[in-house]
Amino acid sequence: MKIDIITLGCSKNLVDSERLMHQLKEVGYEVTHDAEELHGEIAVVNTCGFIADAQEESINMILELAQRKTEGSLKKLYVMGCLSERFMDELGQEIPEVDRYYGKFDWTELVSDLGHEYNESQSYRRHITTPSHYAYLKISEGCNRKCSYCAIPIITGAHRSRPMEDIIDEVKYLVSQGVKEFQIIAQELTFYGLDLYKERRIAQLVQAMADVPGVEWIRLHYAYPTDFPMELLDVMQRNDNVCKYLDIALQHISDVVLGNMHRHITKQETYSLIENIRKQVPGIHLRTTLMVGFPGEGDKEFEELCDFVRWARFERMGAFAYSEEQGTPSARLFSDDISEEVKQERLSRLMRLQQRISAEIQEEKVGKQMRVIIDREEGDWYIGRTEFDSPEVDTEVLVSSDQELTLGQIYNVRITKAEDFDLYAELVPSI
Repeated sequence: MKIDIITLGCSKNLVDSERLMHQLKEVGYEVTHDAEELHGEIAVVNTCGFIADAQEESINMILELAQRKTEGSLKKLYVMGCLSERFMDELGQEIPEVDRYYGKFDWTELVSDLGHEYNESQSYRRHITTPSHYAYLKISEGCNRKCSYCAIPIITGAHRSRPMEDIIDEVKYLVSQGVKEFQIIAQELTFYGLDLYKERRIAQLVQAMADVPGVEWIRLHYAYPTDFPMELLDVMQRNDNVCKYLDIALQHISDVVLGNMHRHITKQETYSLIENIRKQVPGIHLRTTLMVGFPGEGDKEFEELCDFVRWARFERMGAFAYSEEQGTPSARLFSDDISEEVKQERLSRLMRLQQRISAEIQEEKVGKQMRVIIDREEGDWYIGRTEFDSPEVDTEVLVSSDQELTLGQIYNVRITKAEDFDLYAELVPSI
């Protein structure tokens, strides 16, 4: 009656794992979620199939568990998620030790296969695996954007918004469980509502979340720049519990590369968008993702990208090198003719540039008062985050305090020191 759930990949997968864990716990299973400590008689691997490195990690985990099953220390092995959605037939042939492969959306059948009924009336209830004061909230599935390099539409299909009332019910339920900080996630959150309501309703949805008593922070992830709904910024500006933070993947700035990527936005439109976002929400922190080495990126196009990063001064930025993905339009349309050496050199140069910018932005915070939510205690420090910091990917704040602080509570602190990836702070006594 012990089941290990192993989640690989993104936070959207984590939400599915948490929903599955709740269903299994309700019918009497002891369920754990720790890939480093596997002791169950049954294992479920929730896989990622986005890029080659993630696929390899998922396959290695499945093979490790298949070996345990062969040796007799594991009775049942199930696989779900993006990798099995994308390569189910191939996986079944290559790793037959798996008792059943599920796709991205039919994993609810696993409960039935274990001899129990999936409780649809509790479909949004979850066993939270994050610290109890924050949770990820998935508002849709799928994506209609069809960027040429991206396999996500192949895996997840078209965009499907969840009804607004269902999302608000989940928010209220999570608040009742002690959650006060919500990371809003989707493949593309700005598309929300077009399929159900024939108009974008992300601004109305975020406002409705902000109106729920007990919601203290809302943070927005995975926006798309094309046709960005500027009314969302109005909601951010007028609600103190909507964090001045936006995760918006831009990928590139060169018109040549953007065209090859099928991003449906131009260099000038991108510059104007960033300028308008910063003007409408002063102090906003922008997180973006950029790609180097995409077909069509010569030295000129890469220099354009570096100039853009210098101008935009993103508070948070990640980057990766292009790798051709099976079945995507770019794999059919373009030759991946930029050498791996050049890709890595460009990636290193771009990240060095961003590191200097990040260090300058961090240093500007020294002496300022900020609000910090406390995630955990380590040694002599309380570890927290500001509204500008998403869990696991952004800066942490190490708080020194003579008094005992409560995990999950928000405190006023003064920043005393800045490093590349951390801020140091002291508690500001309440008056």
